[in-house]
Amino acid sequence: MMATVLLLLHADALPSPLAFDNPFHKSIEPADGAVTVGIVGFASLPIMDGYPAQMMKMADVPGAGRLFVNDMGGVLYSVSYDGRTVTPWLDLGDPRWALSLHPRSARYTKERGFQSFAFHPQFAEPDAPGFGSLYTFADTADTKPRADFVSGSSQYTHDTVLLEWKAQDPRAAFYDGGPPRELMRIEQPHVYHNGGQIAFHPHALPGDAEFGLLYMGVADGGHPKFLHWTRPQDPGKVFGKILRIDPLGTNSANGRYGIPADNPFIADARALGEIYAYGLRNPQNLSWDMHTGRLFTADIGWDRIEEVNVIVPGANFGWDDWEGSVRTDRLVGSLRNLRADAAVTWPVVEYDHVDPLLLLLGKWVAVTGPIVYRHDAIPPLTGRVLFGDLPSGEVFYFGADNLPDGGPDAIRRVLFSHDGEVKSFLRIIEEKLTAQGRTSTGRADLRFGTGPDGQLFLLNKHDGTIRRIVAMQPPPRSH
Repeated sequence: MMATVLLLLHADALPSPLAFDNPFHKSIEPADGAVTVGIVGFASLPIMDGYPAQMMKMADVPGAGRLFVNDMGGVLYSVSYDGRTVTPWLDLGDPRWALSLHPRSARYTKERGFQSFAFHPQFAEPDAPGFGSLYTFADTADTKPRADFVSGSSQYTHDTVLLEWKAQDPRAAFYDGGPPRELMRIEQPHVYHNGGQIAFHPHALPGDAEFGLLYMGVADGGHPKFLHWTRPQDPGKVFGKILRIDPLGTNSANGRYGIPADNPFIADARALGEIYAYGLRNPQNLSWDMHTGRLFTADIGWDRIEEVNVIVPGANFGWDDWEGSVRTDRLVGSLRNLRADAAVTWPVVEYDHVDPLLLLLGKWVAVTGPIVYRHDAIPPLTGRVLFGDLPSGEVFYFGADNLPDGGPDAIRRVLFSHDGEVKSFLRIIEEKLTAQGRTSTGRADLRFGTGPDGQLFLLNKHDGTIRRIVAMQPPPRSH
C-alpha cells in the first residue's frame, strides 16, 4: 500500500513521516449530494510550438466586448462571446518587449511562465486614469535589473515581474500600445511556487475603497525539501502572501505603484505595507462573492491538506507552521491539537491527500479555484462555491452561505452530462485526446474561467479546448 500511495502525492511534494495519516474522520462523498450539469465545447486555442495551450485564467472584460484567456507560454488571447473567434491579442514573448519570458515554451514549465493577467476596471473608459491599462504577472529569465523583493536564499533561478501595458484602443483586434512599464520585480529562489493570480475586485464601484486596487497572490517561493520554510510567516517578505496595491499610485518604495492607506500592516515597521494576508503556500485564483463581498482563494498543500480559505485583512493562514488544520510538526510526528492556535485563520473546507475518492482516481492532489456562483442559469450551482482538484479535474462545491468550518464534510462533487453519459472532466478530456490521436497524460490541470452573466468555463492544459458549463436539458417529450 505504501508504494502505491507514494505515487499520489502532489507533483512537487516529498513525503514526511506523517504523509499518510488521515486527520479527518469523514471523506468526500463520491455520490451523496453530487449534482450533474451539462458541459459543451466553447472555443479552441491553437497549438504553439508543438504544445497545447497551457491555460491559466479566463475572464470577461466589460467594455472590451470579449473574453480573454492566457497561455502560460506567453500569449494572451481574445475570445469572442460566441467562442468562434480566437485571436492572439498580446504576446509577451514578442522580441519587441525583450522580456525573456521563462520558459518561452515547454510541455512541463515547472510552474514558470505567463502566470496571470488583470484588466483595470477603467480599461474601456476614455479619459479615466486606468483607461487602456492591463497588468500581467510573469516569470522572466532576465535577472539583471535589481529586484524589489528578495528571498534571502543562496538560490536564485529567475524573477517574477508585474507589468503595466497601455492599450490605445481597448476594442482593437490586437494590442496597439507600446512597451510595458515594470511595477514590481520579485527574486525567485526556486522554479516552483512563483507568481500566482492577480485580480481587481470585479464588483467594486467607483468611490468604493476597493475600486481599482490590485490583489496579488504570491506563492512561498520554496520547495518542500526545505523543511520549515519560514518566509510565509515573515512579515518582511512577500512570499506566501496576498498583496494589495494601487497600480496607479506612487507611494511604494520604488515609486511605481501605491500602497493603500487601509492595508492591515501599513503601520507595522516590521512588515511590508503591501501585505493584505499571509501564511499561504501557493494560493490559486482570487474570487469575490458578489452578494457578500467575501474573497475566496484555494491554497495548494504540501503532503497532506488542500484547502479553500476566505481571505480577510491581516489574517494568518498558518503555513508553514500549519497545513490546513494540521500542525506541521514533521520531525515530531503528531496529529494532536488540530487547530490549536487562536492566531490562525482556518480553512472553510479542506481535504487530505489520502481521501478514498482521490486514491480511487489515482492522481496527484492539488486544489484549484474557487468561483462563487450567484446566478440562476445553472440551478444546481446557484449559491454555491465551485472549486476543484487540479490534477484529477474533479470539480466540487460547497454552500456559499452559512459557510462550513473545515474538513471534507461539506464537499460534494459536480459531474457532467456529456454525449449521453455522466462523466468526470478528466474523462471528457481523455476522450478528446483519443479523438485527436494523442495520448492522455492522466491529468486535467483544471482551471476555472468566468464570462458575462455568470457564465462558467473549465480550462485545461492538454487538449486546447475551453468548455462551458450549462444547465441540464430536459429529455424530449414522447409523443
